[in-house]
Amino acid sequence: MDFKMETRMLYRWIGQIGNLLLRLLWHLIHVLINLCYFTRGIANALESYLISWGLLRRYNSLHVAKLRYLAIVVESEEAHQTSKVMELLQWLAAVGVKHVCLYDKEGVLKKSKDFILEKLDGAVLFQEALENNMLQDQRRMVLEFASFSDGKEAVVKAANVLFMKYLKSGATDKNQEEQIFTESQMANALKTVGSGGPEPDLLLIYGPARCHLGFPAWRIRYTEILHMGPLKSMKYGSLIKAIYRFTMVRQNYGI
Repeated sequence: MDFKMETRMLYRWIGQIGNLLLRLLWHLIHVLINLCYFTRGIANALESYLISWGLLRRYNSLHVAKLRYLAIVVESEEAHQTSKVMELLQWLAAVGVKHVCLYDKEGVLKKSKDFILEKLDGAVLFQEALENNMLQDQRRMVLEFASFSDGKEAVVKAANVLFMKYLKSGATDKNQEEQIFTESQMANALKTVGSGGPEPDLLLIYGPARCHLGFPAWRIRYTEILHMGPLKSMKYGSLIKAIYRFTMVRQNYGI
């Protein structure tokens, strides 16, 4: 009996030590991961400051011409920081970026577009520039404001356009199941309702989420997407680095 009790106590003691070692191992891994992220953050911040001060020469000359259209996605709560958005746009204007789409899910930036256009000298809306053939004017920054509701409304309108074309084609119930709508037809329908829009070459996300927050999916098929962190912590050097990395990437679109 004593032997069985001693055996049980031994197993219990071994189990407790095993649990303690596993907890220590888990905490050690957690600390190492946090240390890696902390070190990486310090290195990125230092690099960003060096770029801002012009000490890293390879970032001094950007081939901005490769960046024909830039999209900025901002988390809706951070989109209320209009001064930060204005500062970001001024940085882009100084670099030479001329075509920018500003997006947030709730449409906060759309409500502030009059203020932004007033404060940003020479900026015009995309629709206005398109109607007046001003898209090639390199003296002005062209801005587009978009939100999640634009995407939903565009899909509904495009679906109605395709449905009406389908009815006008004289389709019968017999061949109804054979009708297939292609990607190009959907793209043409979106352009018909005025929601096609240019496809951004680069999409920068400002906010805690690492996703495009509902930015129209049909416009980012070949877009490079990069998470930039919170808007309040944005850095000029990080923006320059993101644009530089994009201009140095060779994109393959397939056959």
